Amino acid sequence: MGNYPPYTLNNEILRLVASISTRLGQVLHYRDMSAYPRLRRNNRIESIHSSLAIEANSLTLGNVRDVIAGKVVAGPEREILEVKNAYAAYDELPHLNPYSLKELLRIHGIMTAGLVQEAGKFRHGEEGVFADGRCIFMAPPARLVPELMEVLFAWLGEAKKELQPLLLSSIFHYEFVFIHPFADGNGRMARLWQTALLSRWQPLFAYLPIENQIHRYQAEYYEAISRSYAAGESTPFITFMLQMIDAVLEELLQKDLLAEQDEYVKKLLAQMEYDVSYKAKELQEKLGLKSTAGLKRNYIEPAMRQGLIAMTLPDKPTSRNQRYYRVR
Repeated sequence: MGNYPPYTLNNEILRLVASISTRLGQVLHYRDMSAYPRLRRNNRIESIHSSLAIEANSLTLGNVRDVIAGKVVAGPEREILEVKNAYAAYDELPHLNPYSLKELLRIHGIMTAGLVQEAGKFRHGEEGVFADGRCIFMAPPARLVPELMEVLFAWLGEAKKELQPLLLSSIFHYEFVFIHPFADGNGRMARLWQTALLSRWQPLFAYLPIENQIHRYQAEYYEAISRSYAAGESTPFITFMLQMIDAVLEELLQKDLLAEQDEYVKKLLAQMEYDVSYKAKELQEKLGLKSTAGLKRNYIEPAMRQGLIAMTLPDKPTSRNQRYYRVR
């Protein structure tokens, strides 16, 4: 495929790939995500919230959770539909073929259904990449988009045979944003597709909230895109994305992965949704325990000491109205 797409490997990129590989091995040693359906769901909801927030969706994490749960939410109808569509699109992750251009168009149709007339179709107008009201660059003319996307996916199909998936997915992410093939949903699709490519390599990535980290560093995200555009190659963006992935894995190891002796705490956290509070009796039933005394001694108190859960009424620890919620 020649020098397309252009990028340069450097020591920082190689260091980050090595660090991610090491952290990934540590995560997989401790954590089987299939055993934590609630954690997987929480991460998925956080990813959707963050990816939409990057695109100026104003709904809170709690709003997003309620929309997905089928509850009535007061908010702009368009933003509520964006949440429903994004959830449906992410739900396709285990089944979609990330190396298929036809599949990309199908998922875009799900992501933008009812939002744009060109859902599932390439744009017909001219587009640019904007950040804080500033145009970073103008995308290629609409007439060139079909050919550019064909070339990009041809490269993707060949490069997957020899290019490390972390690099492959990051390069694709930038090139996709550069082409900007759709009238709407380009950022959401770029982030979803990188996740799809990475999860084909390692299924754990389907549930890592990388979008959260990007949202935290949103200005740097757009700066990396701008720098890559100015450099004429995706190297700055590759470096940025690898930093984000490395940070997510580091945080998972530091905050979510508990020592072997903390099996009770891990079981407790697996039963608790974020943004939901529980009475002790509810947690006892969820865990199938016979007494609240054992629950508090073996589960709640150790989790509280580690700062993982907290009381809703900390000044009244024995209150009959006491509830517990997950902090992180």
